Amino acid sequence: MKKLQIGNVVLDNPLILAPMAGVTDLPFRLLCREQGAGLVCMEMISAKAIFFHNKNTDKLMEIDPGEQPAVLQLFGSDPEIISEMASRIEEKPFAILDINMGCPVPKVVNNGEGSALMKNPKLVEQIITKTVKAVRKPVTIKIRKGFCDNMVNAVEIAKIAEGCGASAVAVHGRTREQYYSGRADWDIIAKVKDAVSIPVIGNGDVTDGLSAKAMLEQTGCDGLMVGRAARGNPWIFKEILYYLETGRGDFKVPAKEVRETIMRHAKMALAIKGEYTAVREMRKHIGWYTAGYPNSAVLRRDINGMETFAELERAVNNILWE
Repeated sequence: MKKLQIGNVVLDNPLILAPMAGVTDLPFRLLCREQGAGLVCMEMISAKAIFFHNKNTDKLMEIDPGEQPAVLQLFGSDPEIISEMASRIEEKPFAILDINMGCPVPKVVNNGEGSALMKNPKLVEQIITKTVKAVRKPVTIKIRKGFCDNMVNAVEIAKIAEGCGASAVAVHGRTREQYYSGRADWDIIAKVKDAVSIPVIGNGDVTDGLSAKAMLEQTGCDGLMVGRAARGNPWIFKEILYYLETGRGDFKVPAKEVRETIMRHAKMALAIKGEYTAVREMRKHIGWYTAGYPNSAVLRRDINGMETFAELERAVNNILWE
């Protein structure tokens, strides 16, 4: 598998774990890196929260040597605050700084942040220009096809990013209006690839080895970003690498390994977050990990009542599963 270079950062392979709030925390990123992700993205972080010294934000910015290289993603709409906060945190051991211009969540969009930035190309230009000048590390952006069907401007925004010194652009092939519904438009990713010379990372509907190969062939993109398909499935990166190398679709994870990985994930979360938070956050992860297994529906019902780590461990050991 070919390497991918973003600025001065060289990745072992072009497979990237997308940033997902409430999902891509430190334990999950470590698991995805182990399973073959060439690059992992942290949960998006508010530039304003850094400015106001929010303690919870400090925890979100914790990075482990085992997950390197990692992307730290900022969101905001004020060029001064984003660039100044980027400079303030640059000493942290992340490899790449990404600016979120694709988040569709109403509370973000209503503040003029995330995908709302795509409605204001001039502001995009100001944010990228100031941030690139403020830091030495590579700066990238993550965008969508456009804000809505009447405003499809991913190519325009990508050209602006390149002109302002961005080192790469990730393109999700859906508009903000679509959220995550319908099919991702891979043609827009191909158009962006044709329009700029910096690396273009395709995002949207990469769910397995077959779809990964199809996106690479259809768009010519330089990298692949995997988001929702990685939830409960850190092995997707190993699966994609296996398919691209062999052309075979027979990759399978033994149920025993699934069980062991759930418990590793839970123990890492316990060590970092404490029992109360770890158990509650693991509920959704266990639901994703066990989807499709016998009795998984019963498990998902039961895990919502779990309060202690002992209950979690007992539930996981009782249901698997060959």
